[in-house]
Amino acid sequence: MTAASAHRLSRRQLLAMAGAGVLAGLTPARAATGPRVATLDWAILETLLAIGANVVAGTELLQFRDVAVTPAVPADVADLGLRGTPNFEVLYAAKPDLIFNSNFYAWADERMRLIAPVESHAVYQHGASPYQRSEEMTLAIGERLGLPTGRALVDAARAKLDAYRINFSRGDHRPILPINLGDARHFRVFGSDSMFGEVLTRTGLTNAWPDLTSYSATAPVGIERLAAMSEAWIVLIPPHPAEAFEELQRSAFWKALPFVQQGRVLLLGSINPYGALPAAERFADLLAGGLARAWNG
Repeated sequence: MTAASAHRLSRRQLLAMAGAGVLAGLTPARAATGPRVATLDWAILETLLAIGANVVAGTELLQFRDVAVTPAVPADVADLGLRGTPNFEVLYAAKPDLIFNSNFYAWADERMRLIAPVESHAVYQHGASPYQRSEEMTLAIGERLGLPTGRALVDAARAKLDAYRINFSRGDHRPILPINLGDARHFRVFGSDSMFGEVLTRTGLTNAWPDLTSYSATAPVGIERLAAMSEAWIVLIPPHPAEAFEELQRSAFWKALPFVQQGRVLLLGSINPYGALPAAERFADLLAGGLARAWNG
C-alpha cells in the first residue's frame, strides 16, 4: 500500500460507519404508553420521533416525510395542516396531554393552552448554537417525558460526529460548501452558524463560506459567487426545484467551474435545514457516504 492510499479514507469503512447501528442514531420503538404529545415545529417533531415519544399530532406530515425523510412518522399521527395555520380542531381531537412548541410559532401558544399545557424550546435564535440548543432541547424533552432515549440520542450523535472527525482527517482537506438551489441562478448557503455548518465544524471539516448566516442560511446568492470557490467540494442539499438543477447542469458557466470539471459536486438526499439532532446526523451520514464514494472512486 502506498503512502497516498494509506492516507486516503477507506470507502468501505466510512460507508459502514454511515450505516452502522452503533453510530446511526437511535431507532427506538414508539412509546405505547406515556404522555400523548403534539407539536407544530419540525425540529421538535423529529426529536420526539427519534426518542420514541408517543406523538399524536404534527404539522405538514406529507412534506415532512419528503423533506426530513427520517425519523419515520407513524401512520396514525394526526396531520394538523400548515405550520403557519394549524387546524386546532384536529389538535383538540388528537387529545394531547402536552404540546411542545418553539419560538417560531409562539403566537399559537395561547390558543393551544386551551387544549393542553404548552412547553416551548428555541433551537434557532440569533447568536445561539443550533446544535447546542438541540442537545439541550433533547435532554429537556427526554427528562420531561421520562425517556432515557433523550440522553442516548445526544450521546450517539456526539459519538458519530467524533468518529467522522477522525475519518475525515484522512481525506483531501478541501473545504465544503453546503448549498441549496433556489433556481438555476441563485442559491442559499449554510454558514458556520447553521446546523449544517456546525456539523462541518464538529467533524473537523472547513466551511468554504467565510461569513455567518444568521443561524440558518444566506439567500439569494448569485450563482457567479461559486467561481470563487474553485477549491471546494460543492454539496447540494435538496429539496430544490428539479428543473433548477437540470437547467444549471446545462449552463456553460457551471460546466466551466473547476469543481464541476474535477467531479467535486455532491448531491445529497433531502434534509430538513431547520432540524435538530436527527437532521444533523442525517447530514453527517449522507455527506460521509458521498465523500467516501468520491474520494475512493
